[in-house]
Amino acid sequence: MTASQETGWPPGGHILVRDEVWLIRSAARTQHDGDKIRAVGVSGLVRDQEATFFTAIERTRGNGITLLRPEDTTLVTDSSPRFRSTRLFLEAVLRKTPLPRRERGLAMSEGFLLDVNPYQQRPAELALRGLRPRILIADVVGLGKTLEIGLTLAELIRRGRGERILVVTPQQILEQFQREMWTRFSIPLIRLDSVGIQRIARDIPAGRNPFTYYKRVIISIDTLKNVEQYRHHLEKIHWDAVVIDESHNLIGSSSLRSRLARVLEPRTDALVLASATPHNGDMRSFAELISLLDRSAIADPEDYAASDIEHVYVRRTKISPEVRDHITDTWAERGPSVPIRCAASPAEEAVFAELTDSWLAEGVSPASGKDRRLFPYILLKSFLSSHRSLAETVDRRLTSLADRPGESVEVERAALNRLRTAVAAVQDEDSAKLAALVARLRELGVGPGSKERVVVFSERVPTLEWLATVLPGRLGFAVPAKGDEKNAAVRVLHGGVSDKDEQSILADFGRQEAPVRVLLTGDIASEGVNLHEQCHQLVHYDLPWSLIRIEQRNGRIDRFGQEHSPEFAALILTSEVPGAKDDRTVAEKLLKKEEDAHRSLGTAETVIGVHDARKEEDRLTRELLADRDIAESLAGPSESAVLDGLLDQSATASPPAPPLRVSMPSLFADTEAFVTEALHELYGDRDALNIAWENGALILTPPEDLLRRLSVLPPEYVRERRLKERLHLIFDQGKASERLEEAKMESGSHWPTVAFASDLHPAVEWLVDKLLVRYGRQRAPVLRVDVEEPVFLIQGMFSNALGQPTAVEWLAVTGLPGRPVCGSMFEVLAERLGPGTHNPGGDDDVSGLTALLPQAIDAARVELNARRGRLEAEVAAQLEEHEARVSRFENQLELFDDEGLRGRRRGAREAVDAQRQLSRSLQISGEPFLRVLGVLQGRV
Repeated sequence: MTASQETGWPPGGHILVRDEVWLIRSAARTQHDGDKIRAVGVSGLVRDQEATFFTAIERTRGNGITLLRPEDTTLVTDSSPRFRSTRLFLEAVLRKTPLPRRERGLAMSEGFLLDVNPYQQRPAELALRGLRPRILIADVVGLGKTLEIGLTLAELIRRGRGERILVVTPQQILEQFQREMWTRFSIPLIRLDSVGIQRIARDIPAGRNPFTYYKRVIISIDTLKNVEQYRHHLEKIHWDAVVIDESHNLIGSSSLRSRLARVLEPRTDALVLASATPHNGDMRSFAELISLLDRSAIADPEDYAASDIEHVYVRRTKISPEVRDHITDTWAERGPSVPIRCAASPAEEAVFAELTDSWLAEGVSPASGKDRRLFPYILLKSFLSSHRSLAETVDRRLTSLADRPGESVEVERAALNRLRTAVAAVQDEDSAKLAALVARLRELGVGPGSKERVVVFSERVPTLEWLATVLPGRLGFAVPAKGDEKNAAVRVLHGGVSDKDEQSILADFGRQEAPVRVLLTGDIASEGVNLHEQCHQLVHYDLPWSLIRIEQRNGRIDRFGQEHSPEFAALILTSEVPGAKDDRTVAEKLLKKEEDAHRSLGTAETVIGVHDARKEEDRLTRELLADRDIAESLAGPSESAVLDGLLDQSATASPPAPPLRVSMPSLFADTEAFVTEALHELYGDRDALNIAWENGALILTPPEDLLRRLSVLPPEYVRERRLKERLHLIFDQGKASERLEEAKMESGSHWPTVAFASDLHPAVEWLVDKLLVRYGRQRAPVLRVDVEEPVFLIQGMFSNALGQPTAVEWLAVTGLPGRPVCGSMFEVLAERLGPGTHNPGGDDDVSGLTALLPQAIDAARVELNARRGRLEAEVAAQLEEHEARVSRFENQLELFDDEGLRGRRRGAREAVDAQRQLSRSLQISGEPFLRVLGVLQGRV
């Protein structure tokens, strides 16, 4: 007999403490304070919170601790029309009961505003297979990683493992990610950018931890990377799920972002990393990233196989079989990448001559200092962007040399002044690229009265700002008054733009009725940002010397959901100066290489083998310094061929079996039917909430308790759509998608007027909770229906040592008294209780049923214990693959005898112990929890 059984507090049992329900993990006698009970919260306000209670102390507080026994259930006759109260109560229980851990099938994949694509469901499927949901989604640019993250979070929420969520993204996609989670999945995230942090500082009590106050948060990685500022807050929070987008930025143990990840990793159950460029070509660095997900995955960070990481890693490209087979209608074929050659004007040729003769010719560079070999190429790349950019670079260099003495500095200063004179002679009318850009935009139809949109990329802020001043007039657009930039046809976005303006510009570019026609942007918009919704034309004003960056840029319009063939053009400045290194030297070759690699491999990042844009550019510069041919360099073997081959095995694998799904039983035809009946049951007269239906949408005035739940929605959305006054909900996915598309066409807001009400919507969850609270604790309905004998409906649940449901059984007990038989609750309900079942009413005397209740509960307990062996075997089988992986890892450790590896082996063995301890804690533990849900009895 265990200590818990000796105390009378069985593990798995439920207790009532301070008006909240808790699940018992363990109990033991103490010398002075009664029994010590370790428990985890089950009911709403305390769900998943751990607590320790002492029976003697709770008695002194006047509340005490009550063991909730199913035998104490009060039976109440249901007199509602067509048993509406019971059907709503049972539906609320079904919706509130978390799916157990042993259930790996997808339950939510078809209930949101997105196409049902098996490849986008794979990450959620993989996450649910793990001891903990920890995965790296490494799909290439454009495949829909945000949607894959949303599906994964939805499955965790349905399992009661997604209450507390932290999403960390780059600043520029905060609002986009937040909007996708809400409009497509009904998952609200509080945005804590610079504006959001200021706002919540006013809303929450002074000194409160903002991550405690809000349960689901999205924050910029640049805000949160200041680990020391937020460490004291982060270390006090345990999350159900943490998502880190663009997670390649975490690589490097000394980086601030890496330190942030190390703080968050041990404080979350689920960890989802996402990156289209998941590694930098280095085996050890990638192993470091994988260790965030599973410390016992890789024994030797210098030598590992695809099988070591397949349980935490998923990667597909556009040509992967499963992807290719499912995107034909949702992703237009990629168009060409067109090089537009621009012959340098005479004034520009003078600059080329100065650069070639004075800076780039072998052995003649006047540059001084540590960067003397690279600086001439900084000047070259500045000029290949624009004369304005080169002028700014020269001025900045002259300023840096102002106080530096020495003959070499004087030589460089003189050369810079000569170059400055040549650049000053270049007027806007002399810019060959500007003339070509204007011609290209006009050719595409950009101009007053046209709906055509184009995104123009440049690496240099001076170039972007200059283009913003000269393009509108040349395209025939009016220049807006100062302060009215929102109505400008040409908008500019770079790192110097404020957070608020950045989000506004990106949102406007995605709305059809917004006046913006040309977006001038730098590489701040090359990662994660959706620019494809109203645009399929992209122009590289200048090209980065990086295949990765070119691919990332192109991926802004070449992505899942693109309806028109995306087309790309690059302006290639050419020179007739002998020896000049114009855009044909590097840029044009990269443009062609990226296009070829994308069509043949689905991605360009593995071609050059340097998986970091800056390192890639540095390598190409060194190739030029060594006078090597760039085309030969690009054709050579990858520097990271081993790692590329290892990781891309999953990208070329044949499609596996369709994702496993789980059937979700329901007593209602759909969520709309449930919500309609629930509102009628709770509020009766529709005037109470001013309920109305209009064009398929439910409209109501939210009461105070619903408003509190809506407070987690984006403030601008609440304000723009006046949600505090009238809430608009739509349940039809097709119509909801139409409303979402309509919002993209409006000029006033990018938030839809009508919200899609998925099963995760706060309003639906509000109704579920209200129904359960209204029915009361330990009460069960009695229904008079067509049955020959009483049928007791009982829920049985086994939990693990963590307090998480491991198995849930729904029983129908008949044959009482004397010969109890346990069948399926859902089969009985499907046969006996439907929306058209007539309620004849009848005698309220339930004493006979109450007398049979203990026998029904005993029968259910016996049945559950009989099923326990089978359930434990199923759980053990699911854990076997993890144990095999840990054993393989442990065996690999024994191969390392080097004394210098002793410290690493010690840490690795700690990881093994932790994995095995976690595995043990996930097995069924304690007694089953029983709950009486209702009784069917024959009609009188």
